[in-house]
This record gives sequence, C-alpha cells and structure tokens, in this order.
Amino acid sequence: MTSLQSKLGYYFKDVSLLKIALTHRSSMGKLSNERLEFLGDSILGMVVSHFLYRNFTDKEEGDLTKMKAILVSEQSLNLVARSIDLGEFIYLSSEEEKSGGRAKLSIISDAFEAIIGAIFLDGDFGCAEKLIKELLLSRLDELVQKEVSYNYKGELLELLQSSDLGLPKYKVVKEEGPDHKKVFRISVLVKGKIMGTGVGKSKKEAEQNAARTALEKLK
Repeated sequence: MTSLQSKLGYYFKDVSLLKIALTHRSSMGKLSNERLEFLGDSILGMVVSHFLYRNFTDKEEGDLTKMKAILVSEQSLNLVARSIDLGEFIYLSSEEEKSGGRAKLSIISDAFEAIIGAIFLDGDFGCAEKLIKELLLSRLDELVQKEVSYNYKGELLELLQSSDLGLPKYKVVKEEGPDHKKVFRISVLVKGKIMGTGVGKSKKEAEQNAARTALEKLK
C-alpha cells in the first residue's frame, strides 16, 4: 500500500478507506468500492468542470462539454491509472482475475474514481482536487489528442465479433448545411437495431462518435 500511496502523492490516515477503494465487487465477503466510486465520480466532474471554466474562457459551452467528456472518460482514467500501476493493487475474485479483470477499463477507471472519493473522506476536497490536477489535468493536451485519434469503430467491431453479434452497419440519418460546412448525423446498427448515433463535420467523425455511443451502451 505504501508504494501506491507514494505514486498517488497522498498518504492515508485511515488505510482501510484505500483498501475499500481497491475492492471490486467480485471480491466476495468484503465491502466493494461502488459507493466510493459514486462519490469520486461526482468530485471528479466538479473539479474538471471548474478547471475548464477557469482556464478556457474563450471556449463555448459545447466545447467545454466535449473536453470534459474526454477527461472523465474510461479511456482517460484508464491511462492515468495505468501510469501508477493501479491494476496491480485491485482486489478481485479469482474468477475475475482469470478473465483479465486487472486489464479491464471499467474496473480500473472505477477504482481510480473510488480512490478520489476515499481521499476526499480521509482528507478533504482540496486533497482530492490536488490528486486530480496532478495525475489527470496535467495531461490534458495528451489526453485530448489521444481521444481525437482513438479508433472507436475498431473497438466496437472487436467487441461485436467477440460476442458473436455480427458486423455493425453505419447509416446516414441526416445531412445538413452548405457543402463547405456539412454536418452529418449517423447511426450505427447492430442486427438491425440502432445502438448509437453520432454527429460530426465529416462522415468519419460522425461514425466514430456513433461507435463511441454504442460502446457506452454495450459495456
């Protein structure tokens, strides 16, 4: 626990809070981290929103919303959590461990949010805010760039194939605006059912956003 606390830059007065934050619900007989995750998620959203509001005064509400979505996404939290080897410290059942639980985005990102909640309870809001700024917000440019290049269509295809759900189909629902400033709305269908819809300035961007929405629904 000491090595993890060193990486977090925070040492707990009540280490039991950290242990709970690291306990996945599959670990039977122990308190899980779900309640702390709920708390940490709210604190994370508040800190990120405040940071963006104060530091990007030239951005409109829509742009700030997109930036926030990137920063609090599973992908971003997973990247930060992996930088401190968080997966190694999570308590899992043997079954979850065998199924690759330590590498699952949802488990790792949930544990990171739970740690934020635990630090808030053990210390105060300022301690939790410091963690978020040092580990997450300090990498804003990197995370935004990774989001731009992330292949959601590829991830969706892999998920569907591994689940025997067939291939996704993308359909243009709406196309509006002049030729030099088109906006596309595209839906992705799985077995004839709409699983996600995305909007973009190009068909490629709209398809990626649709795939991202579908992934959020399927996970």
